Amino acid sequence: MQRVLQDLIVALRGSGVRISVSENMDAMRAAKLVGYADRQRLKHSLSAALAKSQTEKDIFDNCFDRFFSTEGFSQPEASPSQAVEMEAAEGDSLLTQMLLAGDNTGLSMALREAAENVNMKGLRFFTQKSLYMHRILRHMGMEGLDQDIRGLLREGSSSSAQKAAKLRSGKNLLFEKVRDFVEQQFSLYAASATEEILEKYLREMRLSNLEQRDFARMHHIIRKMVKRLNSLHSRRKKSSKRGVLDLKKTLRENLAYQGMLFDPQWKFKKLDRPDIVVLCDVSRSVQAVARFMLLFLYGLNEAVARITSFIFCSNLAHVTHVFETYPVEEALIRLLKGVDVDIVFGRTDYGEVFREFKNQWLDKVSKKTTLLILGDARNNFGEPETEALMLLHERSKRVIWLNPEPPSFWGTGDSEMKRYLPFCSFARECSTVNHLERVVDFLLKYQ
Repeated sequence: MQRVLQDLIVALRGSGVRISVSENMDAMRAAKLVGYADRQRLKHSLSAALAKSQTEKDIFDNCFDRFFSTEGFSQPEASPSQAVEMEAAEGDSLLTQMLLAGDNTGLSMALREAAENVNMKGLRFFTQKSLYMHRILRHMGMEGLDQDIRGLLREGSSSSAQKAAKLRSGKNLLFEKVRDFVEQQFSLYAASATEEILEKYLREMRLSNLEQRDFARMHHIIRKMVKRLNSLHSRRKKSSKRGVLDLKKTLRENLAYQGMLFDPQWKFKKLDRPDIVVLCDVSRSVQAVARFMLLFLYGLNEAVARITSFIFCSNLAHVTHVFETYPVEEALIRLLKGVDVDIVFGRTDYGEVFREFKNQWLDKVSKKTTLLILGDARNNFGEPETEALMLLHERSKRVIWLNPEPPSFWGTGDSEMKRYLPFCSFARECSTVNHLERVVDFLLKYQ
């Protein structure tokens, strides 16, 4: 029964219920305490151990009822037992005997046993349904049933023909029941696989090709990635708080205890969270990438101490206050529409942007600052102002440039990327959320 409960937990996870290892163990202990004789008591006990919200309780109830469905072969209007029973011959297969006797309970048990043998948890894609039907039928003894039907037809007597007809009718019913069972199992186990495939597709999809309908799902994916990075880098900082044992200082401080080390002293290494200044191109060509980059960065509130944000197109606009005033997603919508922001959406001018930043905001950059620039470096053949970027490179800790175009496009047409490269600590293509995750992970790891 423990294996059955593990399969139920797999189905619940696939349906969206978050279940930790400790909750899994709680469910096993609850099932052991209440037993399996009372279905409703078992259901309520497992629900208390596994479902943590009303939404999860609703999912649990639905999943539990489907998982332990008892429909099987018990419907009287379709049951083979409604026909006149016929005696099975001594050499008939077990499946033939159950069909001729109308043994619905035996057929249901055989179906469940076959399902366990073929491991229904592996059913993840709709293209596998026919494969699993074939496997279940083979484990139930379909080959033996087919042999019995062929043998009866070869005999040629009227009684043998009636018996063969009944077996063919039972075989058709068996196909229907197995098909329904596989459909039910597919709905239990395949939901997570579909979600995983879609998430993987969106993570690798160019952000510029995203459609509006994908934005909500993409925001959910980014929140998951941000949560993982926050957890990863927060743990790294906590594990470093005590530092390394300072032996000399420990011995000196513990002289009063006659050499007993009651008060160990540590060498602390100060870990500064990165100070980030972001310059985001919000022109139409890179707007989608800028949207998700800012969403990503402002979600890292546990790992990043301070982010100063600017957006630009034809001019530069300081927008940190917008993120401080509104929730991140609402702030992004306001910025990309230019609401309450002094920005001109015209021809992109990187030279003017760097010149304006140097003249008005140079005090925002110090040797602790990482300058993060997101843009395609397409300057519409204007003056690139490489001297201004060189000054920013000299004053900052490092300059990181994320370009949504592949490197093969850098320097082509009106792209000034190759002229800016000497003043970048490193530059990367950044056109998918996977690129974003790798860059931000690097940024936090090597701060």
